[in-house]
Amino acid sequence: MGAATDARGTELGRYLKARRAQVRPEDVGLPAGAGLRRTPGLRREELAAVAGVSVDYYIRLERGRETNPSPAVVDALGRALRLRGDAYERLHELAELASGRAAELPACSDHTVRDSVLRMLESVRPLPAYVVSRFNRVLAANPPGRRLLPGLWDWPENQRNLTRYLFLHPVGRTLYEPWGETVALSVAHLRAVAGAGPDDPELTALVGELVLKSPEFARLWERYDVCERGGGQKCFRHPQVGAMTLTYEVMRLARTGGQRMVVYQAAPGSADEEAMFRLDAVDAGCEQASAPLLSLNG
Repeated sequence: MGAATDARGTELGRYLKARRAQVRPEDVGLPAGAGLRRTPGLRREELAAVAGVSVDYYIRLERGRETNPSPAVVDALGRALRLRGDAYERLHELAELASGRAAELPACSDHTVRDSVLRMLESVRPLPAYVVSRFNRVLAANPPGRRLLPGLWDWPENQRNLTRYLFLHPVGRTLYEPWGETVALSVAHLRAVAGAGPDDPELTALVGELVLKSPEFARLWERYDVCERGGGQKCFRHPQVGAMTLTYEVMRLARTGGQRMVVYQAAPGSADEEAMFRLDAVDAGCEQASAPLLSLNG
């Protein structure tokens, strides 16, 4: 119990340290001071002063030795760090976890997609759609959804993760425009969906691999930006159907341990819609063009 509590407190500390590094003294009304600062962003004593807590208390929080901050202290730290939206909620979530007031989510080892969800994927054709796990492993896709991500299917089933695809697959690194903005949002989303399970084996294996293989991922992961997306817009330069800009919606699937369905669409009658519809054509030029709905259960 003590070891688990320490680990949760350490995750809170990592978040505080990462966010502290992104706030400049002048952002919170403090003088920048003369000379080169060895610490990026705010020093610990500066953040403690702005938040109205003792330096010793803050240091213990950041080092994971203090694991029961009050809601008032968490609010004060959030304001001092200039957190908003998902980033602010993440701070409270980690504080709840560190204190033991919130139970850690179980590992998401079950990647089975319900039959009713598979039927939904088929029913939205010709719109591209797929189902991902809590940590972005692709579990099922309809044919246009499969063709939207060329090359992903060359990998073994347990490697077909969208975040891995963005950073490590040569097509994934050229499919989205702009790539840098897309991957920054992807990593921030992965941080958000990690939620109360930062030590989940699926997540730790994915992050460990990407930190070793991708300096870009390692830099973005260290920033600890948090942004949970429920939809938006993506620009593609697709090797088979050309350039297109699609909007997408993300729908949480109940009682699945964090599975989400992602569905893409385009403005009716637009060139983007024409390109998107070609993904569902038999002669789309992708592997298994006439394949039925793909399910990767197991």
